[in-house]
Amino acid sequence: MSQAVSSPLYAAIDLGSNSFHMLVVRHIDGSVQTMAKIKRKVRLAAGLDENNALSLEAMQRGWDCLSLFAERLQDIPPENIRIVGTATLRTATNVDIFLDKANQILGQKIDVISGEEEAATIYKGVAHTSGGSGRRLVVDIGGASTELIIGEGFEAKALTSLKMGCVTWLERHFKDRQLTVTNFNNAIQAAKETLQPILEQYTEIGWDVCVGASGTVQALQEIMLAQGMDEVITHAKLKRLQKQAMRADHLEELEIEGLTLERALVFPSGLSILIAIFELLEIDSMTLAGGALREGLVYEMVDELKQDDIRARTICSVQSRYQIDALYGEQVASMANKLLAECQPEWISEEQGVVLLEAAAKLHEIGLTIDFKKGGEHSAYLLQHLDLPGYTRAQKHLLGEIARRYREQLTSLPEQHALSSTSAKRVLRLLRLAVLLTHRRNPELEPIINLSSHDDKLTLTLKSEWLQANPLTAAELEIEANRQSDIGWPLSIVEY
Repeated sequence: MSQAVSSPLYAAIDLGSNSFHMLVVRHIDGSVQTMAKIKRKVRLAAGLDENNALSLEAMQRGWDCLSLFAERLQDIPPENIRIVGTATLRTATNVDIFLDKANQILGQKIDVISGEEEAATIYKGVAHTSGGSGRRLVVDIGGASTELIIGEGFEAKALTSLKMGCVTWLERHFKDRQLTVTNFNNAIQAAKETLQPILEQYTEIGWDVCVGASGTVQALQEIMLAQGMDEVITHAKLKRLQKQAMRADHLEELEIEGLTLERALVFPSGLSILIAIFELLEIDSMTLAGGALREGLVYEMVDELKQDDIRARTICSVQSRYQIDALYGEQVASMANKLLAECQPEWISEEQGVVLLEAAAKLHEIGLTIDFKKGGEHSAYLLQHLDLPGYTRAQKHLLGEIARRYREQLTSLPEQHALSSTSAKRVLRLLRLAVLLTHRRNPELEPIINLSSHDDKLTLTLKSEWLQANPLTAAELEIEANRQSDIGWPLSIVEY
């Protein structure tokens, strides 16, 4: 009897600025069961110099940690693994050196995600693992960035990633390792200044409950429980813990009941940021979220647990905001999928290619809201610069480059990191054909199509009667066949 191919194990790895984390879960009966949580203090952010280059020592600490993680990943199918890098890897100027070796060690691709995507994924993790109804404010203080999100149910209404974290604030405001009133006040004030630009927006949207995620809030929870307090974090408790911290003169002497030794170094800086958030946003109380970034990554991978499709929501939002013809977008997407289904199996090998083909089909006309003449250029700019939760920076870049070329002049795609160059090229080819075949914007007027593929050679077969009844489309298809063939993508139009 053959063994089932799919595995119920999933792994999410978060290459954070202070620690690297790996979460391994088992999917069972419509829920996830945590099988392992592995964490190593890497202090990546501490390895950034004044020019934002990572030191070799910091990179080596990261590689050593990933060598440990790699052992556990061997038993998990590649499609069940997601690895992301956050603030420090977004900032590091020599990130490619780190990633090249890291990818070799893991045998898996690492996605360096944008701050907005990090915030969106954190919210997804919180929404899937934290109870309660109403609008929630989510706060996640990391090593080099702090994410604040307001959302309701599974929908985020505001996403922000700020460049402050417990490692960067440690280096900036507690560099002398003194736990003085001055250092604390400076750290709190600097955090308030960083928060100031979002104050009005967040206050205006408002929230019913506040939840904290990840290290700093987790450490606070452990301290409060160890000291016999309840789990609700309040401003008064934060100030009490600040006083406890200030009993030690130096950071290395810090001893607070319930505070682990490994967390002690960055605790005062994380505490300062949280005090600033409480004071500026006038938060009454906060509880600890059940999950955050890693949980968000897991829930995105497990199909059966997708109660909310973040990408579908993003596309609907953009279509609505930019008054894109959603029905026509659906028609183009449907035609593109029909064309793909006619091709060889796995003609577009990556699953993300299919996702991006659909997104490009539904959003390619976004630039028309600005101007027809340079519609493709405007589409590219908007898609590459809009906040598109659910899509990585690399995917946004590729979506823009595909939308830039959806009609008329055809040029090769530039270097990109979202798909293999072959898949990216094929997504563009199918989109261009789908747009041509649907230009009358009525599904009932579409032709019966037959598309065959042999490697990069495409042959599109259409009825003579349809081509005669649609002479403009017939002429445009001939021009398109020449355009694609001229840049080395053979395309033939055949009638029967």
